[in-house]
Amino acid sequence: MATRSLKLPALAILLVAAALAVALVLLRPGGSAKGNLAGSAIGGEFSLVDETGRRVTWSGLAGQWRLVYFGYTFCPDVCPVDAANLGAGLALFEKEAPRRAATVLPLFITVDPARDTPEALRAFTANFHPRLLGLTGSEEEIAATLKAFRIYAKKVPGASEGAYLVDHMAVIYLFDPEGRPVAFLAGPEAKPEAVRAMLAAHVR
Repeated sequence: MATRSLKLPALAILLVAAALAVALVLLRPGGSAKGNLAGSAIGGEFSLVDETGRRVTWSGLAGQWRLVYFGYTFCPDVCPVDAANLGAGLALFEKEAPRRAATVLPLFITVDPARDTPEALRAFTANFHPRLLGLTGSEEEIAATLKAFRIYAKKVPGASEGAYLVDHMAVIYLFDPEGRPVAFLAGPEAKPEAVRAMLAAHVR
């Protein structure tokens, strides 16, 4: 009969110790498993205006996980779909883990500040999740925020004078309570179940 390098009790003890070590890392306050954005230089300080006209800063959101999407309310297709997926994914996570989900703040930051007033944002975000918060600002403030968060956005002339669309990068970012980038979803993969899974994997 072949011998084992470790007797069963010793092996069991080592496995339990390893599991506890992993749990301590993943379950520490504010902790998370490393995501596909860990260590990247995305995000930064901003001062924008929310749906009530109140000033909101990035540093002022410390202590909350942040689920962030950049879009605009006049968007005819992609933005409403992505906002719906974000809201539905967060709702799934709220049912699964209500205490953890309460620490997640969903944000919709406009790429079209000329048209996206606080009132326009309020009417738009109300369709997708009761806690989804829209943010806008001056052209300069939004431009600086887009640069910090590595978001491409460019106006595309429409069929009539004054009408336009905004071509922009569509991505759902997750940031930790310290404002550090953790993970992202983009394109066809950004479905409700994928949003739920991303939150479940990282938000502790």
